[in-house]
Amino acid sequence: MLFYRYFLSSHRKADKSMFSTFERIKELAKSRGISLGLLEEKLGLSRNSIYTIKNKKPSAERLQLIADYFHVSTDYLLGRTDNPKIAQDGHASVAIDLKKDAEETFFFDGHELNDEDIDLITSILETRIKNRK
Repeated sequence: MLFYRYFLSSHRKADKSMFSTFERIKELAKSRGISLGLLEEKLGLSRNSIYTIKNKKPSAERLQLIADYFHVSTDYLLGRTDNPKIAQDGHASVAIDLKKDAEETFFFDGHELNDEDIDLITSILETRIKNRK
């Protein structure tokens, strides 16, 4: 089954590989619903330290701290990959979070999928995964 994604908002049309490290961190914080100030506080960083990443390369330790918080790879933060998932056992993850990605519009065979369709697909997949264990 193939899904075609259509990105509705202009910021999603941007090529994420072009985002700077700062922009990626900002986008991750936004997706979690937290401000950069709150992120700094949670990580024990000094005020405005994340903003300095705009103009100055972060230390490896700081980068790893941020990557660990968001459960992404440092390569993703640095723009070396567009896959935020951390590779496990030498294989890159290609997981799709249907519920998260439902913010985007999905199409199957030329037809737009609505929220009910996404819920049904998610339910079918969850049942399938439970039954194969």
